[in-house]
Amino acid sequence: MSLSPEHLIIAPILIPFFAGALMLVYDERQRRTKLIIGLIAVTAMLLSAAELLVRSKGSELTGGNDIGFYLLSDWSAPFGIVLVIDRLSAMMLVLTALLALPALIYSAAGWHRQGQHFHSMFQFLLMGLNGAFLTGDLFNLFVFFEVLLAASYGLLLHGGGQLRIRAGLHYIAVNLTGSLMFLIGVSLVYGATGTLSMAHLSTLVWGLEEQPRALLQAGAGIMAVAFLIKAGIWPLSFWLSTAYMASAAPVAAMFAIMTKVGVYVLIRLSFLVFGAAAGVSTGYGALVLITGGLATVAYGFLGVLASQSLGRMAAHLVLVSSGTVLASAGFVLEGAGTGILAGALFYLLSSTLATAALFLLIEPMSREEGGIAALLALTADAYGLDEREEQPEVGLAVPGTLAVLGLSFGVCVLALTGLPPLSGFIGKLGMLRGILAAELPVPALGWAFVALVILSGLATLIGLVRIGIQTFWATESEPPRVLALEIAPVLVLVSLLFVLTLKAEVTMRYMQQTARAIISPTIYAEGVLGAPRAADGRESSP
Repeated sequence: MSLSPEHLIIAPILIPFFAGALMLVYDERQRRTKLIIGLIAVTAMLLSAAELLVRSKGSELTGGNDIGFYLLSDWSAPFGIVLVIDRLSAMMLVLTALLALPALIYSAAGWHRQGQHFHSMFQFLLMGLNGAFLTGDLFNLFVFFEVLLAASYGLLLHGGGQLRIRAGLHYIAVNLTGSLMFLIGVSLVYGATGTLSMAHLSTLVWGLEEQPRALLQAGAGIMAVAFLIKAGIWPLSFWLSTAYMASAAPVAAMFAIMTKVGVYVLIRLSFLVFGAAAGVSTGYGALVLITGGLATVAYGFLGVLASQSLGRMAAHLVLVSSGTVLASAGFVLEGAGTGILAGALFYLLSSTLATAALFLLIEPMSREEGGIAALLALTADAYGLDEREEQPEVGLAVPGTLAVLGLSFGVCVLALTGLPPLSGFIGKLGMLRGILAAELPVPALGWAFVALVILSGLATLIGLVRIGIQTFWATESEPPRVLALEIAPVLVLVSLLFVLTLKAEVTMRYMQQTARAIISPTIYAEGVLGAPRAADGRESSP
């Protein structure tokens, strides 16, 4: 019996769930078996996500539209649980899988031996991420949000070490507070509208009376705090740099996509609930996204200039990325054209891949007693290496180590600073063209955005070049021994940046179509609420 096409939508959730559960059966001494299971699962997840990306552009899966559905237990929306695949969610699924595979391979160099249940937690993190991108209602968004957070708690603490435990406990406290705000906000939204379906909310907002509308907006504002914390918006980002810097390298690489969960949800809900069809509530929260995003970019690039370690610098670059995308979304919510949002989505892909590669480069670049390690006093405690098991080296040493590391680092610098010809320049150029062509209610905010995007690129260039010079030119120590399992994942991510650059025209066209779909909430709402049940098809068949 062949698998029905629509069942593919749930595959990115079920694959990591069953893989993670299966790994719990194996003893911790069987890490190689767990690694093989994890690699198979992530590869299958990548293939399913790629197929969903192709089919989300109008096919049998989507009924000729740009959106597809999966009705769990065959209950129709808004009463049942629905998974939704469209261009935006498909793009995020592919990006998650593209980061997961190199990070998992990198962990095989020894990082997965630092503690217990690394591979299971890694799979459950993927399950939570994919579920958050696919779910069509707020309650299950909270469920998947908690799944990914619970897994991230264990992964951040993986390996121990004083700095890591201190940062992990701080991270847990902040995110538990965010979860509480999420629950309070969801309760208010349900009290005002009687539904938690995103599509149903989109159709109800315009007709709400003044009192329930005020309650809805209050609930949405409180709920948004949880997503703003996860997105790292200033001043709610005080926890992020220490937590990301202290985590193990493959975990930090995956954390590069976790901030984008908050960005994704804010974009999704802002345009669905408070988009063009929201009546009086149209544009609610846009000013917060704009000003918060601009402040986050400023805080991020100042943090880059002030950072005295590559790990902390990379964490602040994550903030620059999130702030830039959030501010762009706010401008579009205020009435700017879709060009800036298309550029922001392109930039999101490029910056996430580049920061993930940078996190994987930190430890190999600081391995010897020289370079960054000597200048910036990176400690073994920051990576939990004081409690790391002594294991035989796996893989082959890479010849020309400094050349490979230097070239990979240079590509990350170009991509993150937005210098031509790499993908970071294309994304930033798209955003700047869009903002300059837009007629904004407050033009000064647009010019502030232009200035901050340029300044953030300059600050990133100064900070990363300073690190590069000290590491590759100002040291006479022996080149570090870097294993193939450590450098290959970095080269994969760097290669993806080149592919993104070479396929910039096709990718930007996809982003433009995605941006047009995002600002048209009726496409999403009518598609979800009109999704046919399987039972209806069986009853109508002869």
